[in-house]
Amino acid sequence: MNDTPRIRTVLSCTLLALTVTAGATACAGSGDHPLSARPYDAADEIAFNAPAEGKKADPEKPLEITAKDDEGRITDVTALDESGHHLAGELTADGRRWRSTAALAAGARYTVRVATEDGDGAPGARTFTFETAPAKRALTVTFGPEAGKYGVGQPITADLSLPVKGKAARGVVERALKVRSVPAVEGSWYWVDDKKLHFRPKEYWPTGAVVTVTGNLAGLKVGDKLYGGDSKPLRLTIGDRIEAVADAGSHYMTVRRNGEVINTIPVTTGKPGFSTRNGIKVVLGKEYFVRMRGTSIGIAEGSSDSYDLPVYYATRVTWSGEYVHAAPWSVGSQGVENVSHGCVGMSTGNAAWFYENVRPGDIVRVVNSEGEMMDTFGNGFGDWNLDWAKWRKGSALVADSSNPVATEDAKARLRPSL
Repeated sequence: MNDTPRIRTVLSCTLLALTVTAGATACAGSGDHPLSARPYDAADEIAFNAPAEGKKADPEKPLEITAKDDEGRITDVTALDESGHHLAGELTADGRRWRSTAALAAGARYTVRVATEDGDGAPGARTFTFETAPAKRALTVTFGPEAGKYGVGQPITADLSLPVKGKAARGVVERALKVRSVPAVEGSWYWVDDKKLHFRPKEYWPTGAVVTVTGNLAGLKVGDKLYGGDSKPLRLTIGDRIEAVADAGSHYMTVRRNGEVINTIPVTTGKPGFSTRNGIKVVLGKEYFVRMRGTSIGIAEGSSDSYDLPVYYATRVTWSGEYVHAAPWSVGSQGVENVSHGCVGMSTGNAAWFYENVRPGDIVRVVNSEGEMMDTFGNGFGDWNLDWAKWRKGSALVADSSNPVATEDAKARLRPSL
């Protein structure tokens, strides 16, 4: 993990709860030089903003430490929470006051070590601890999909419990959502709306990659009186690169595994008025049996286009009901013409083979259809239909210029950017 201090916004000063612990022994130098002495207990020479006994500090307010002796000064302050994160601060040039410049974490316990020197240059020291009150509003994140093995096109999703608006607040959240891949890739988050983000690499995930996703939001100040809460990490593994290209013009689907053609299948796609969507789609799931009804896509029951059919080996690619599935009723048209209501149909045997050889996250791309482009969001995963430059514009971290996902050895953290 990177031990760089977490940056938080500083608001006005308030008193902080503290528990004074044992300090250093009193001055007992040899007399040769003040600096040769062990640091003395500086408790009487420094002051902390502290609330009434038994109360916790307001994380909205900064920590402030001052030197009480006109001739003494503060030389150094180190403040750490229990996770080892430093609280950034600033010491005045005369050493009279230290004040935190980053927001405190909510529900955290801090240990603060203060170094001083008196008018003669003799060193002093003091250590104290304090706790901050828990957040009244906690922002939590739920990552998707479920843990498991996926295809190379699977995006990562992050669903927030509360809406986050404004670039600064979104930047805080985005920096706290860490994606690590072994082997490393370049990738970025995209804000779909105020409560949902998607993450994808620049290119498809590498075959065999191990991807871990964590949220480091706990206690972190996100916005006005809004702090992060706990989140459950996610781990995915990536399988073979399976890509199926359905050509609505030639009426054939070509399926590749890791770049090698493993099957060519005659298909039928959407007929005029029901043309299949063009573009890249990601397999959402597989259903052995689905009852398909025309009324589900707005076709009036009893009309010439209505249907009510039992469908087997159905591989879903949109939430609205587009599948790759068995269509034994149209075998005579497969490889010849487009007669479906938008799905990619094939023989039962070919559909069974396809069903058994793909998994969620695999790629299905439709080309040369008269249909519209696949939606980027909202009807499945059309994330790959945005080029990388446009995808990057969906990130709140416009200042970042590079975006490496950490390797296991380097343990560097992903910093998505635009």
